[in-house]
Amino acid sequence: MTYLANADRYSSTMHYRRCGRSGLKLPAVSLGLWQNFGDVDVLENFRATLRLAFDHGLTHFDLANNYGPPPGTAETNFGRILKEDFRSYRDELIISTKAGYTMWDGPYGDWGSKKYLVSSLDQSLRRMKLDYVDIFYHHRPDPDTPLEETMAALDLIVRQGKALYVGISNYQPTEAAQAIKILRELGTPCLIHQPKYSMFERWVEDGLLDLLETEGVGCIPFSPLAQGLLTDKYLHGIPAGSRAARGGPSLKEEQITPERIDQIGRLHQLAQERGQSLAQMALAWILKDERVTSVLIGASRPAQLLDSLQCLQSPAFSAEQLGTIEEILG
Repeated sequence: MTYLANADRYSSTMHYRRCGRSGLKLPAVSLGLWQNFGDVDVLENFRATLRLAFDHGLTHFDLANNYGPPPGTAETNFGRILKEDFRSYRDELIISTKAGYTMWDGPYGDWGSKKYLVSSLDQSLRRMKLDYVDIFYHHRPDPDTPLEETMAALDLIVRQGKALYVGISNYQPTEAAQAIKILRELGTPCLIHQPKYSMFERWVEDGLLDLLETEGVGCIPFSPLAQGLLTDKYLHGIPAGSRAARGGPSLKEEQITPERIDQIGRLHQLAQERGQSLAQMALAWILKDERVTSVLIGASRPAQLLDSLQCLQSPAFSAEQLGTIEEILG
């Protein structure tokens, strides 16, 4: 059946935030295709998820070259749905991708050389059947390639018309400051930084958020639910079939200690008192900071996405509630 987007998608509860000092606005909630969109997943399930997202005003879809599994298949599958469902809406979408982790064998398929970044984006564009992406990120710092070369590659990509904007991800404050300075001098400002940030991982508060605000760079945190820990899933331990039980690389069983489960339970209780789920509260907690442009969520099915979007209707945090959260988190 031909997809027709919800005519009221921009009259929904979604709101949009300016990205740093740029002219670009992003939805407060963006959808990441890190997991659940590869060839091991069900195409019609993530087609329904993408449709639901756009119908609710979520205009930003975030990918990377190695998303899947297998690596590359998230971009291929997204490109198929983009062609079949969203072709007429392309100018209403913000599509981003990244390169920086291992993608192919040999010395040119990883890290941050100009050779790798340009080649990887060319491959990503072919997989998604696009002429350009809106944002292209360097996915992680490269300790062996001069930062000047990596940033020059991002500048080149914009000048070639393969990306409208560029950003960085997983850069610590000192590295980020250097990258932002180099890009500004090249004439291609850094649009946005994508760090890992949640109630359980708060390193960005030690200088990065202040830096981004000063430099006029946006911030779009990933893993805001700590790989599922900040949901109802782990309230009573590790459920069978969960990411931690499977022993995946992103969440290990030994991370879920009795102390962590106690924290999750107490946060869940506070969320219930606020009239929302733990996941909704965790997302709202990040979005309360005006330095955050958007929060990047994942979803394995439409219902999960719909639940997360309810964070946009969260009540404001009282000083007492924020104090309770800090006390729980220690």
